[in-house]
Amino acid sequence: MPGAVPFRPPGAWAALPFFAQTLPAIGAALAQETRRVLPPPDETFSALELTPPQDVRVVILGQDPYPTPGHAHGLAFSVAPDVTPLPRSLANIFKELQADIGARPPNGDLRGWARQGVLLLNTALSVPAGRAGGHAGLGWQELAWQVLDLVSERATAFVLWGAQARAQARHIRPHDDHLIITTAHPSPLSARRGFFGSRPFSQVNRWLAARGQHPIDWALQADMT
Repeated sequence: MPGAVPFRPPGAWAALPFFAQTLPAIGAALAQETRRVLPPPDETFSALELTPPQDVRVVILGQDPYPTPGHAHGLAFSVAPDVTPLPRSLANIFKELQADIGARPPNGDLRGWARQGVLLLNTALSVPAGRAGGHAGLGWQELAWQVLDLVSERATAFVLWGAQARAQARHIRPHDDHLIITTAHPSPLSARRGFFGSRPFSQVNRWLAARGQHPIDWALQADMT
C-alpha cells in the first residue's frame, strides 16, 4: 500500500515545515487505507520534483489527482501519455488552448509544461481510486498553502480555475507584479460559465514577455524538454 512506502520530500522543497510537521500523519493515515491510493507513491511529489521553487514562473492549481487508475501521475490536470480518451476537464483545457494559441500537446502528459517552470500543483496529493475528494481532509492543503506562500515571494503568474482554487488566493503574498487569472473551472459542469474564451495561456505568455522572459511553449511534448 502507498502508506507502507516512506515518502521522500522533494529535495528543493524539503525545508517547508509541512514535510516535518504534517507529512508523517498523512503517511500514517495512508498506511491504514484499505482502498487503492492514487497516484503511485513514487509519483506523489512529481510536480514539485519537476519544478523546483527557483524555476517556478507559473502556478496552475488543481484539486486532487484523477481517481481513475492509470490516469494520475502527480501533476494537476496531467495524465500519463497513453491515456485516451482524455479526462473531460483536460479535454476542455486543450480545447481552450487550441482556440487561444492554435496548438496543443499531442497527448495529456503535461510534464513538458512543468519543465518550463509551470508548477501543476494539486491541493490534495492523493485520492482513493474511484472516490474524488476522498483524501481532502488528510492535511495535504497545508503543503499547497506553504508552496503558494514561498513562490509568491517574487512575481509569479497564478492560474486559479474554479471556486476551490480561487479560495487559495489568500495564501499568495501581495506583489505589484503578480499575474492572477481567475475563471470558472474547466469541468464540463462549469467550462461554459467563463472558462471558455478566457485565453489564459496567451495572457501568461504576454506577461512573461513583458518581463523579458521566454514564453511557455504550451504545445511542447513532455519528452522534448
